[in-house]
Amino acid sequence: VRGRGAWLRPFSTATQRTAGEDCSSEDPPDGLGPSLAERALKLKAVKLEKEVQDLTVRYQRAVADGENIRRRTQRCVEDAKIFGIQSFCKDLVEVADILEKTTECISEETEPGDQKLTLEKIFRGLALLEAKLKSVFAKHGLEKMTPIGDKYDPHEHELICHVPAGVGVQPGTVALVRQDGYKLHGRTIRLAQVEVAVESQRRL
Repeated sequence: VRGRGAWLRPFSTATQRTAGEDCSSEDPPDGLGPSLAERALKLKAVKLEKEVQDLTVRYQRAVADGENIRRRTQRCVEDAKIFGIQSFCKDLVEVADILEKTTECISEETEPGDQKLTLEKIFRGLALLEAKLKSVFAKHGLEKMTPIGDKYDPHEHELICHVPAGVGVQPGTVALVRQDGYKLHGRTIRLAQVEVAVESQRRL
């Protein structure tokens, strides 16, 4: 029995030592875990820092682009204010040319006593001037209002006075225009000064 026990003891000890060594080889050392964690945190911090830098650069570029767009837009608005009526002014210059030529034609008259000839020249010049003005107004959307007979509208008409309604004139309508009103592309830019018809009071 002793021989058998002596033979089993060395075998059992070796077996236990081998099992202990196997267990210790599978588990990492205690100092290796924190080192990997710290290394992972550092890599994550570097990555986040790079992302922040990229976002900062993008934000700065976006701000710069927005400022450039604002400046260009402001410059375009200022140019539009200055040169927006350039075409209209160019057409008005032609009207001024007609008026100047009419004045020169009258001043160069050889017979100052001939009033009829003078009036004819003035009439022709004014007729040409009126036709040109109407053409310029129509080209740029400027329209003269003709409110006679229309119902009084405070958004388009400036009431000067009331007049008794005549035959065929409805009360509350425009009976007479003192000064023409104008619209620009459908928007009233000057009210027409009008007289509005009202029912005449019967005398008892």
